[in-house]
Amino acid sequence: MAGRLKDKVAIITGAGTGIGRACFELFAAEGAKVMGVSRTQSNLDEALAAVQASGGEGQVLARDLSQAQSADDIVAATLAAYGRVDILVHSASVGWSWGEKSPGSMSPLAETPVDKWQEVIGLNLNAAAFIDRAVLIQMLKQGKGSIVNVASISGMLGMPTAHPYCAAKGGVINLTRALAATYAKQGIRANAVCPGYTDTPMIASVMGLFDDAAVAEQITPMARAGTPLEMAYGCLYLASDEASYCNGTILVIDGGTSARQ
Repeated sequence: MAGRLKDKVAIITGAGTGIGRACFELFAAEGAKVMGVSRTQSNLDEALAAVQASGGEGQVLARDLSQAQSADDIVAATLAAYGRVDILVHSASVGWSWGEKSPGSMSPLAETPVDKWQEVIGLNLNAAAFIDRAVLIQMLKQGKGSIVNVASISGMLGMPTAHPYCAAKGGVINLTRALAATYAKQGIRANAVCPGYTDTPMIASVMGLFDDAAVAEQITPMARAGTPLEMAYGCLYLASDEASYCNGTILVIDGGTSARQ
C-alpha cells in the first residue's frame, strides 16, 4: 500500500463513476480511509468492491448532493466511521449526458426553461456549496483540511451550448477562490481541478468524435480524451500535503484544449 495519504480521511463525491470513482480507488490505494458518495447505490457498491479488492479501506453512502441535508449526513457518517475529515474531493455533477435524461438542460440560455436552469445549478453549483460548507465547519474545528472541487474548462471558456453547466462550473471555480482567500489562515486550503474532455459516462455519447483524427486534433492538441485516472492524479496532488502551498489553484488538465482557444 502506497502512502501519500496515509492516515488521512477523505470524502469523495461522485464516487460511483468517472473521475470520482478514479479518485475513490486512487485515494484508497494511497492509504486514505475514504467515504465514497454518489446518488446511485449500485455504482457505489461496485466501486467499494474494487477498493476493498485492492486492499483499500472505505465506506459508501448514497445521497442527493443537491439537498443541503445530504451534505450534513455525509459529514456525520464520516465522523462516525473515522472521527475526522481531512480531505474533500467534490466530483459529483451532471454534464452533457444529463441533457439526454433531462431535455433542455444542456441548451443555450434562450432555449433553456427556467426549471432546467435551476435543476443544473442545483446539481452542480448548489451541491458544491452545500458539501463545501458542511466539510468546512468540521475542518475549522480541526484547524486543518484540504478541499478540491472538480470544475471544468467549460467554467472558464464560453461555449455555444450547455449554458447552465458553464455558469455552474464558473461558479464552482470562483467559490473555490473565495474559500481559499477566506480560510487559509485557519489551515484550510481550497483548490480546483478543471478537466477537459474526459472519457467518462458524462460524454459517452460524443466520444466517437475522437475516432476521426482530424476532428480529434481540432478538439485538443493531444488529439485524445483524457482518462479519469489522469484527472484523479491532479486531485491527489492538490489534496495531499505535497501541495501545501497550493491555495486557490485552478489546475487545468485538458491536453492543451484551452491553451489555444
